Amino acid sequence: MNFEQARFNMVEQQVRTWMVLDPRVLESLSSVPREAFVPAGLQNLAFTDTALPLEHGQFMMPPREEGRLVQALSLKNTDTVLEVGTGSGYVTALLAKLAKHVYSVDIYPDFVTRAGEALVKNGINNVTLEVADAATGWDHHAPYDAIAITGSLETLPEAFKQAMKIGGRLFCVLGDAPAMRATLVTRTGQNEWQEETLFETVVPRLVNAPQSSGFRF
Repeated sequence: MNFEQARFNMVEQQVRTWMVLDPRVLESLSSVPREAFVPAGLQNLAFTDTALPLEHGQFMMPPREEGRLVQALSLKNTDTVLEVGTGSGYVTALLAKLAKHVYSVDIYPDFVTRAGEALVKNGINNVTLEVADAATGWDHHAPYDAIAITGSLETLPEAFKQAMKIGGRLFCVLGDAPAMRATLVTRTGQNEWQEETLFETVVPRLVNAPQSSGFRF
C-alpha cells in the first residue's frame, strides 16, 4: 500500500472537504503517519473514513473528525494543552505538532505505553504521558490554553472549565447517542464560557464519566 498517496487522499478528499482549512492543521495531518498509530493489523485501514476499533471498547475518531477537533482548538506554538484520553496517541501527535507542550492522560496503561512508543519513534518529544483517571478533571499542570477530551460526557465537569485560561478553548463531545454534540467551549471571562456545537457524532463514554442521578427507564 502506498501510505503517502493514501494520506494525501485522506487529507484532500475527507478532511479538507469537511471544512478543515487551517493550513497548519492540514500540514500536521499530512506529516504525522497515521498508520504508525493504528492498532497492529489495521494499517491498511488507517486512512479510511471510519472510526477504527481500539482495545477496551474504545475507538479512533474518523480522520475528518480528528481534523475538526484540532482545528477548533486554534492552537499556537506557545500553548499548553491537556488531552484526556490518549487512546492511540494519534491526536496527541497532531496536538503536539501545533502546541508547545501536551499533557495527555489515559486510564489504560497499555494505551499510554503504546502511544509513547509511537510518539518517540516519530520524533515527537513535547508530550508528557500519564496514567490516571481524569474523568472529573485534571488540574496538575493547569491552567491550560486548550483541552481536548476524546471520550464523550453527559455534561462537562466544572473542574475542566476552571482549568482553562481566560481565552482558553476546550473540545468535548456532549450528550447521548445517537446524537452527541461535538462542542467547543471557550472561556471568555473569570466566570463566563461560550459553547458552540461543531458537528454531531457518537463516541464511547469517557471511562468513569459522571452520570446524572435521574431515573432512567
